[in-house]
Amino acid sequence: MNEIRILLENAVEPVPSLRQKHWFENNFYGFVHFGVNTFTDREWGLGNEDPGIFNPTKLDCDQWVNAARSAGMSALILTAKHHDGFCLWPSRYTEHSVKNSPYKGGKGDIVRELSDACRRGGIGFGVYLSPWDRNSALYGTDAYNDYYVDQLTELLTGYGDIFMVWFDGACGEGPNGKKQIYDFDRYISTVRKYQPDACIFNDRGPDVRWIGNESGIARFEEWAVVPSELTSFADVQTGKMPLHSKGALDYMYNTQPSLGGLAELMRSKGLCFVPAETDMSIRNGWFYHANEEPHSFERLKNTYLTSVCGNSALNLNIPPNREGLFDEKDVKRLAELGNWIKKAFGCEINCTVDEKKSENGALYTLGLPQTEDIGYIELREDLDYGQRIQSLTVGWKDDSGVWRDEIFATTVGNKRAVYIGHRTDALRVNITFARAMPHMRSVKVFRTEE
Repeated sequence: MNEIRILLENAVEPVPSLRQKHWFENNFYGFVHFGVNTFTDREWGLGNEDPGIFNPTKLDCDQWVNAARSAGMSALILTAKHHDGFCLWPSRYTEHSVKNSPYKGGKGDIVRELSDACRRGGIGFGVYLSPWDRNSALYGTDAYNDYYVDQLTELLTGYGDIFMVWFDGACGEGPNGKKQIYDFDRYISTVRKYQPDACIFNDRGPDVRWIGNESGIARFEEWAVVPSELTSFADVQTGKMPLHSKGALDYMYNTQPSLGGLAELMRSKGLCFVPAETDMSIRNGWFYHANEEPHSFERLKNTYLTSVCGNSALNLNIPPNREGLFDEKDVKRLAELGNWIKKAFGCEINCTVDEKKSENGALYTLGLPQTEDIGYIELREDLDYGQRIQSLTVGWKDDSGVWRDEIFATTVGNKRAVYIGHRTDALRVNITFARAMPHMRSVKVFRTEE
């Protein structure tokens, strides 16, 4: 029992940084995959593409931003360079760049155009710079890390504030037959130097980690507090757990179904606060392919509910076509999603809240001014006290005055939305187990408008 007590005390110690808090407040944003792959109909380019094929004759970044805003997105992240090495800005360090394309006579800069459009539209701007570069002759050598940092510095210093820098671990053989050893510590320190407020996404942190798939499928139980063995680039915020010597957790990876459960934490050498991002494309491909259709509204709605409303974030990719525009089908689907979000979470009901806490639980009874058709109830923890809630039930009072506690949910963290779908004048949330006394930031009830 002493080991369990120590574990629970440590499990609530990790708390978010200021940049992670900001990220959680803006946790629905977009990816924009655009480049030579758009014109070759590929997903992964080879690095030998002729820059002359890149010529989006109707490019309109304001159209991208307006479409993103219609969905309720807070920012857009641009693939400034994908694995093919083609740069969407006139980088000084390579000729494989928009500066050698017909676009605007070689005077174009897509990074500039989108960053300016985001600022005009009042949303954030982020960049993705692929570590894998199939065009660079330096790939596979120590000199490549210098080259990469030089390009990263161009992006971090030339385009204003950046809300997020997105890295992945893609690593393949370069022209010399070698694989690159990425100096991520140096990459991260470069971001911290030039954009200290920017969140960094990487498989292993430091700020945000991968959910483990590219299909928009979030875990049923998602924890932001995870073993440091999973997030090796993040700050460790606790000491060693009681069973840390009973077996290494070096095998841990984001694809596992459980990452932050007590069984995993018990054997860790220290815990970190690193929440997950759920990423997917609005179509099957990440780059535009004319034969693809956007996913259904129902799929996007369910992904939003399980990610943004499930202690994660949603990074939804929208690929521009060869003209440089978002396809009208995608634009329509984005607006459809945004309209639903406004209806589902736009009509809050003012409730009275009776709170009764215990050491490892709590009961919240919500009184409504009158009988209402209830859609969602939204729960948010105060993460300054750590992520604590592990399980709960939600109930409502039926017409005969009987409580119906029929809905089970798990972790809350930044946000958990639970659909009620009943007419009532009273609701209650019973936190059946928490790792320590719960601290709620807010409990909100929304009238159904669907």
